[in-house]
Amino acid sequence: MKPRPQKLKNGMSVVLVPQKGASSMTLFVLCRVGSRYETKNINGASHFIEHLMFKGTKKRPTTEILTRELDRYGAEYNAFTGKDLTAYYIKMDAAKTDLAIDMLHDMIFQSAYASKEIERERGVIIEEINMYEDNPRMHLEDLLEEALFPNSTLGWNIAGPRKNIRTMSRKELVGYRDAYYLPSRITVVVAGKIVPDIMTMLQNTFGSVKREDGLDTPFNPFVPPKRITDPIRYQEKNTEQVQFSLAFHGLKRGDPDMPAAVLLATILGGSMSSRLFIQIRERRGLCYSIHASHQPLEDVGVFSVSAGLEKKRFPEAVKAIIAELKKPLRELVTSEELRRAKDHIRGKTMLAFEDSASQAEWYGQQWTFQRKIETPEERMKRFETVTLEQIKSVAKRIFRPEYMAAAVIGPFGKKENVVKLIVW
Repeated sequence: MKPRPQKLKNGMSVVLVPQKGASSMTLFVLCRVGSRYETKNINGASHFIEHLMFKGTKKRPTTEILTRELDRYGAEYNAFTGKDLTAYYIKMDAAKTDLAIDMLHDMIFQSAYASKEIERERGVIIEEINMYEDNPRMHLEDLLEEALFPNSTLGWNIAGPRKNIRTMSRKELVGYRDAYYLPSRITVVVAGKIVPDIMTMLQNTFGSVKREDGLDTPFNPFVPPKRITDPIRYQEKNTEQVQFSLAFHGLKRGDPDMPAAVLLATILGGSMSSRLFIQIRERRGLCYSIHASHQPLEDVGVFSVSAGLEKKRFPEAVKAIIAELKKPLRELVTSEELRRAKDHIRGKTMLAFEDSASQAEWYGQQWTFQRKIETPEERMKRFETVTLEQIKSVAKRIFRPEYMAAAVIGPFGKKENVVKLIVW
């Protein structure tokens, strides 16, 4: 049965996703805010706030009290911050649904933001930044987005610069939270086993949050330049393996060509039988792993290819990768490739839907950003209609050299030594 979104008394959206035979449930709370909404002096605030939600509330004053209550019942819980979304979830025995709801409501709307916890968490976040920057595979994406989205908040690091983390005040953090953690921007999803009195529980908690009076602060949409004038980001690092990523501006959420873009990414680098994997790894032995993907945002997307490459053969590898990306521009992919890609996406989706957390995020993101609900079967029908000609057409839309960017981490000395190797 297709889930039907409902409204709490304050206008907050709720989506219930019952799963036959389930004995557990996932509570997913999505807030439409992320790093792209920030200003320069508070870049990192969205992520900082996510951390502080776990540091104690009026009802549960310490992290230990909060986490012990969930750990007692073997719950899985976490949160994440993106460019345009911050989300929190708890997955646990459905018999404890009331605890999950009370807990997330308490964390999101009653967190204390104690000064001592803020000071302590500054160090934690800076260590998280250090961890990402010390790990080339993790840091590569930050460098790539910086190049791909010049003069835009989309190019900023989600965690923010260390200076901001050290100096951001409690007043700034609470003010930012109050501006965006509003009923109109939040979607609550419950997936798995749905207990009979679930709506009453949600009305008494999330529904009690005060409705805002017309407050809504938008982000500045991304306006692509005529061309990216500084498309390469390079970090010198003495590594055995070079981390490389190439990207283009992709399609936004809701674009009618989205299924074709996802299928193109799947054909090129979505599996161990994809073109890039076979050509770059299996036939040439140039890498261990290589992957292509398309990720949409509200006003633009990211089509990227990432790989770990041998330094000595880096020029050969980059040339071979670009050659594979150019092929769909000149000639149609085969009917067999397209059929396999469609089957692959269907299979991955069906596997994911066995997990209530995947279901919750699937429907939650749809409603948060597009105010519509599409079932996996409805999505698959759209994929099934994609033709060979549409794959070629979407490749021409995306693979435009003026909108190409790249990031490299490795031991090449000067940036110029890298730039001359990445030519479309």
